[in-house]
Amino acid sequence: MYAKPDSNPMTTRIARAEDAMDAALKSLSYRLTETEDSGMEPTRQTGALGAMRNDNARAAELPAGADAVPETVPEIAPLPASAQRVPEAIATGRPSREEAEAAVRTLLRWAGDDPNREGLRDTPARVVKAYGQIYGGYGQDADVLLERVFEEVEGYSDIVLVRDIPFYSHCEHHMVPFMGLAHIAYYPTKGVVGLSKLARVVDTFARRLQTQETMTAQIADVIESILKPRGIAVMVEAEHLCMAMRGVQKAGVSTITTQFRGAFRNDANEQVRFLTLVRNKS
Repeated sequence: MYAKPDSNPMTTRIARAEDAMDAALKSLSYRLTETEDSGMEPTRQTGALGAMRNDNARAAELPAGADAVPETVPEIAPLPASAQRVPEAIATGRPSREEAEAAVRTLLRWAGDDPNREGLRDTPARVVKAYGQIYGGYGQDADVLLERVFEEVEGYSDIVLVRDIPFYSHCEHHMVPFMGLAHIAYYPTKGVVGLSKLARVVDTFARRLQTQETMTAQIADVIESILKPRGIAVMVEAEHLCMAMRGVQKAGVSTITTQFRGAFRNDANEQVRFLTLVRNKS
C-alpha cells in the first residue's frame, strides 16, 4: 500500500515554513514587560532566548539614518593553565584529602570488596598518603634543580655521563607502574651541575603520570634550556607493567627511548660513543 502523495505544491510548503520560522523568531526575540500604552519602554528579554534576536526587528529599533550597531566580538578565553602541564596549574581545583579517600573507597567497592572490613578500613588513607610520594613530581620544578652551575672545572669540556639512574613512574593510560634506568650525557659549555641533580631531574618527571616518550623528551628539554650544552643525549629503558600484567601480558619486555640534541644529533660517532659508554659496564 502506497502513501498518498502530498497535493500541496512545494513552493507553498516552503512559504509556510518560512512564515512559521519568522513568527517563531519574533516571539522568542523580544517580549514586552508592559504594553506600549503604559508609557514604559519595552524590556529586551535576557538569557538564551534574548540572544536569539530577530535582525529585522532589531534594525527597526534604530533611528532613521543611524548606523547599525556593530556586533560585540566575544573575547577568546586564554589557554587554561592546566594545559601547560606545570605543577601550579595541576594544583588548581585539587580535591581535598577527604574527597580523595572517598574516591578510593568507591574504587574498592567497584572492584567487589568491602572497604569497611578490617584489612581495608585504613587503605584509603594509606593510598592517598602513598600518592603524595608517588606523584610528588607535580610539586617540584626541574628548572630550579639545575640553577646551581659550577664553572670552576679547569676547562673541562668533554662528555659528562651519569648512567643507570633507577626510576619508577606510572603509565598515564592505565595508572600502572613502569620502571627502569635512565642515562644522561652532555657536553658542558659554561659549567657543570652536581651529579645528583641529574638524578633528581629524572625523579621529578618520573613521579608524574607519564609516557616514556614524553619523559625522555622532558629530561632533555630542561637540561638543554638551563645548561645550554654543546650536546645532550638521554636514553631511557623500562619495563611497563601495563603490558606485563594486563592486555597482552608479556613480561620482561624492555622499551628504549632516546633523545639526541646538538653534537649528539649531528654526529653519528657521538651517538656510538654514548651508547658504548652506557653499555660498557667494565
